[in-house]
Amino acid sequence: MTGTTNQLISVSPEELRFQFELEKQSYCDLKVTNSTEHCVAFKVKTTSPKKYFVRPNTGVIHPWDSCFIRVTLQAQKEYPPDMQCKDKFLLQSTIVNNDSDELSPDTFNKDSGRTVEECKLRVVYISPHSSPGQSEDAFKQSSDVNSSQALQRARDERDAAFRQTQQLQQEVEVLKRRRNRRGDAGFSLKFALVVGVIGIMVGFLFKLLMSSPSTE
Repeated sequence: MTGTTNQLISVSPEELRFQFELEKQSYCDLKVTNSTEHCVAFKVKTTSPKKYFVRPNTGVIHPWDSCFIRVTLQAQKEYPPDMQCKDKFLLQSTIVNNDSDELSPDTFNKDSGRTVEECKLRVVYISPHSSPGQSEDAFKQSSDVNSSQALQRARDERDAAFRQTQQLQQEVEVLKRRRNRRGDAGFSLKFALVVGVIGIMVGFLFKLLMSSPSTE
């Protein structure tokens, strides 16, 4: 999944995805990368602090370095309506003068004159019966692609059989003209063989046309 990039940091993935099961914890890891030559401090906030456990929720990342933040969804006693989640996360970042993990209270205070960047992340709940990396829409799209490919193969086979039948019919016409000109018994034998092959191909083409998916 692609990440979100600001001037100071880049965050991947761009949304928090949790496999949701009742009475079970679930977690998602965020990779935060410092995109500058300065030390960058970060802080994680959420609209539902009682539901999530974030470690570390603050810290300092060295220049061009990265760190992982684990966000844990606490065990829940009931499913949300339609498995939809309105929770949001906010990742703040700002340049600091040192790499100390002890940040001053006004580190992320915009009123102090600091430039504070903010990255908003939404939360997505996934059914335990589906893979975290594949949604139902993605599965449906994959099925549609497979069906389309099968239909195209059937069409190609039908068209190839039709072209081959046309070619054999042309050869029959040539043999007819040669036989009429020369009256050769050998041509009569060849003609009979080709007509037999034509009959087989026409039967095969008819069967294929009847069994092929509709082109409409």
